[in-house]
Amino acid sequence: MAEPFAVKDCALIALSSGERAQNLRELRDRMLTVPQGSIYYHFWGGMLRPHFDNPEYPNDFAFWAWHGLRDISLAERLALINPCHFNTIDDLRREVVEVIEERLEESEIVPWAKNDRQFFFIQSQIVVFDTRIRLEDLKTFTDSISLMTASSIFYHFIDARRRTNSKKDDFSEWLSGLGDNCAELVASFAALDPYFITLTELRQELQLIINQHTGR
Repeated sequence: MAEPFAVKDCALIALSSGERAQNLRELRDRMLTVPQGSIYYHFWGGMLRPHFDNPEYPNDFAFWAWHGLRDISLAERLALINPCHFNTIDDLRREVVEVIEERLEESEIVPWAKNDRQFFFIQSQIVVFDTRIRLEDLKTFTDSISLMTASSIFYHFIDARRRTNSKKDDFSEWLSGLGDNCAELVASFAALDPYFITLTELRQELQLIINQHTGR
């Protein structure tokens, strides 16, 4: 029998990396060497911080290309990159670098940002809290998902895919231990792409999938 599910909460702490870029070539060069945690932060960190950025550009690189460089074409290309489609952060890094290099090859002019619009690379550290909430079975899980904080949803559904060997979310890992009757629910979770929606919308999607599975 599976152990009770331990509900965790988290905070993504932003730390200065000391790296910055003022033009597109510098951004490319820094991308080759910055820690994986920085790339992770600039793709996923926006989900956990209050901001009023343009939702058309969901990652920080795309937003800077639009806001700092005023390069709409590059911003749109970077905005299409979905980190869920890459097995590792380094694979994601290579994709971003490739998009930037393609843009650099298209023009002899290297886009520059004003001094007050430089790109600052941020390192990140995730701090995890135990809520002391334990879910015993599918029923308690079903009753509790809508009450979880957005940061709990982030930790268990998004961050888990980075830190677990199976690349699955924590919910699916636990539900798989409850028996074959949860296989369809696990498959539905695996098919859910969390990147282009907010954490509130993700929680609603998870609740909808659970309700459909349980007949609620």
